[in-house]
Amino acid sequence: MVAFAQLHAQNHKITELSNVFLYLVRDRSMCDTEVACDVFFDLTNRIREHMELVDRELCGQLISHPDQEVKNIANRFLSGSSEIKRIFSSYVKEWCSKKQHQLTIRDHEIFLRETEQMLGLVMDRIQRETEHLYPLIRRLDVQDKEVA
Repeated sequence: MVAFAQLHAQNHKITELSNVFLYLVRDRSMCDTEVACDVFFDLTNRIREHMELVDRELCGQLISHPDQEVKNIANRFLSGSSEIKRIFSSYVKEWCSKKQHQLTIRDHEIFLRETEQMLGLVMDRIQRETEHLYPLIRRLDVQDKEVA
């Protein structure tokens, strides 16, 4: 199983990069800089990696748990993850060119609004993981150790 320290480190880095990226892109002239693009691509890669890790390692473990309530929680997280990934993929496709490693902003106001919404979804997801998923995993691990 994945260490919680690794998950928290990922969450911290995603939060930090999100804040930096939002700070940079509020100024339209910063959107076309190499630095903003590097932050954007680093951030989007880290978000994808983190969500895949949580889905595979944590939710994958919970989905096979005998308790139906635990399975339901895992299913809700997986369902939410699928929706965020769909929205995230559409967002990335709309606002960047991976091939050219650049942002493709036609309307800065719309880009900024969608960026704030997208990163808000990611931050909400991280908060739900921290407040609900991680404590559930810890509780189940303690119960398993007590039974053994």
